[in-house]
This record gives sequence, structure tokens and C-alpha cells, in this order.
Amino acid sequence: MEGLITQTITPAETPSQAFQTVNVLSVAGAHAVHDMYTSFVAPLVPILIASLAITKTQAGLMIFFLQTPALFQPLIGRLVDRIGLKPVVYLAPAITAVGMSIAGVAPSYTVLAVILTLVGINSAFFHSVGSVMSGTLSGRSIGRGAGLWMFGAEFGRTLGPLLVVAAVSLWTARSLPWLMTIGLAASALLYLKLRQVPFHPARATSPGEPWLKAMRSMGPLLLPILGVVTARAFLVSALTTYLPTYLQEEGASLTMAGVSLSVFEAAGTMGALLGGAISDRLGRHKTVLISLLACVPLMGLFLLSDGWLRLLSLVGLGFFMLSNLGVIMALVQESFPRDRALANGLYLASYFVAGSVMSVVVGWIGDWLGLRAAFTMGAFTPLLGAAMLFLLPGARREPVAATSA
Repeated sequence: MEGLITQTITPAETPSQAFQTVNVLSVAGAHAVHDMYTSFVAPLVPILIASLAITKTQAGLMIFFLQTPALFQPLIGRLVDRIGLKPVVYLAPAITAVGMSIAGVAPSYTVLAVILTLVGINSAFFHSVGSVMSGTLSGRSIGRGAGLWMFGAEFGRTLGPLLVVAAVSLWTARSLPWLMTIGLAASALLYLKLRQVPFHPARATSPGEPWLKAMRSMGPLLLPILGVVTARAFLVSALTTYLPTYLQEEGASLTMAGVSLSVFEAAGTMGALLGGAISDRLGRHKTVLISLLACVPLMGLFLLSDGWLRLLSLVGLGFFMLSNLGVIMALVQESFPRDRALANGLYLASYFVAGSVMSVVVGWIGDWLGLRAAFTMGAFTPLLGAAMLFLLPGARREPVAATSA
């Protein structure tokens, strides 16, 4: 496949090949703050259903509004390949903080939809720039860098539900706007740290390919990946968007429902952190396959159990289901180094759009048959994703045992 590269171990690393630990961690920190705020949506769903008198389908559309702007990520990625757009990384957390902090007190569903759409546009820019910046600063250890990038996301998503549930429980939903101060302070600190970090567009050093030719060369890899992402999105949407609502319908309190979501996301932080590094050695395809297959029995355990056993199943689901995003991202970025941001933008667009569509689908099934039926269907969708892996091109990046040494 045109554009696919093979890495080998060299005796010494140039500066561009070295792993810039502090800078990668700073970008991952920006991801943590940003996604901490976007994770407010799921815990607020039961509250907004009651306060705005909306259906579960309309609640699913909240994710649609938030993630549909990801359709523009290939275009944004093309800009990143040409001009970098580094300031987005330290400005985006503050913008998202403001939007999500006032979303919980929106006076109507229309106003809520507008707020979420604007936050989604900001998020599309942030993910396009930040993920590529993280990969660029990771040198040869792209899997490790992608793992830390996703670790930041899952860490933020772990804190977000706890923060918003605590604010609502200790005070009321009207107190949520005060939470934006955390994001504003974080953006100021990120600016001081990242403003001097060099981030050169890919096309500054390599001309890359014309737009249409580059898109055609990416098709054999990205089309099967689209299938993988769409298949896993059903289960991920069910767990990340409707888990608190499902558990409350099963008799759990709002606090327990929020804690369960945080348990799921906390396990995902370890999966994200370890998944990329493991794939540097085991291989990208094999790592993703194992993670998808493991989710089937774990979801069955979740549906058939309660109490601590159900929490334990959420730990396993979080670890395996959320470990593969960074691995797929590493595969995409290393496969097209001359058009890294464009390829990454196409991947992210498919990920976010699939997630938003599946959120609506799960909500619709929840209104029609009940959330338990939707969750049961989700138990089998990882098998479809595992099947799509075998459609990926035969060329493979060989695991490099010493890349993260």
C-alpha cells in the first residue's frame, strides 16, 4: 500500500526521533482538561431529561451535536499539515470549559444544542491538532505517545463525572458555571508551557501528495478501520452516554451511577496508557483484536450481575474497550507520515461521527425496547469490529521491541 512505512531500529536517535516526555505529557494534560468537560454530558442526561422534558432519543442527539463537527476534521487536518495551528492546543480547554459549564443550565433544548455544537467545533480543531502534535513529539515511539494522549482523555473522563456529580449533589445544577474556572486556569498554564515547543507542519519538510491522490492511497487502510470504529461505537456509546441512566433505571442512585461511569473511565486510563506501548511490541492489529474479543464476555457479565461483580466487569470493559483507540491512531499516523494530519483527521472524523450516530441509535432503541435491550445488542458488536480487522491490508508494521527504551 502506497504510503505505508516500515520502521527499523537505528543505533542513535535524531532529535526528531527522540521521545519528548515532558512535552508529550503537557499535550496529554491539555487532552485531560478538555475531555474532563465534555464528559459532563452523560451524568447530566438524567437531569436534563427531567428539567427540559426530553426523550432518550433527544438525549442521544446531544452527543450528535457535540461530535458531528468532527466531519470537518479532514479539512482541519489538511490545515495542520500546512500551518500547524499549535495555539489551538492551549486555547481549546478554556473554550470547552466555558461551553460545558453553562450547558447544564441551558434554558431550553435549542440553546443546549447551539452550545454543544460550538463546543463540538472547538473540539474538532483540538483533537486534529493535539493528536498529531502528540505523535510528532513522540519520535519513533508513536504507540507510546498515542497511549499517553489517550491516557489524558480517559483520565479527564474519569474526573469529569465525579466533578459534575459532586457539584450537583453538594449544591445544585445552577452551580455548574463556576466549574469553568478550572479550564481557564489550565489553559493559562498550558500556554506558558507549550508556547515555546516547536511544532512544524509535516509539509514543511516533505511535500506530501495532492489531496485526491493522498485520499485514494489511504482508502485500503481507512475503510476497514471505519468498519472497526463503527462496530465498537455502538457499545462505547451505550456505556459512556447511557450508563448512568441505565443504572438509575435499574435502581441505582445518581451518585452510584456517576461513580460507575468513573470506574469505567478509570480502567480506560490504564488501558489507554498500556495499549499503545504493548502494541509497539505485540503489533497493532493483534492488540486491537484481543481488546475487542475480550469485551464480549465482559459485557455479558455486566448484564447478568450486580453490585461489586458488575463494577468489576466495568473495570475490564473500560480497560479493553478504551485501550484500542490509541493503537489505531498510531497505526494511522505511522502509515502516512507525509500526510499525517489528513489521515488522522479522517480517522477522527469516522470515530466521532460513528459515536454520535450510535448515540442516537442506542437512545432510539432505548425508547423503543428499553436500554437493557440496547445494552444486550452492544455485547455482540465488538465481534463485527474484530471481523473487520481481517480486511486491513496485508502490510504490517513489525513490532519494535526497543522503541520505547
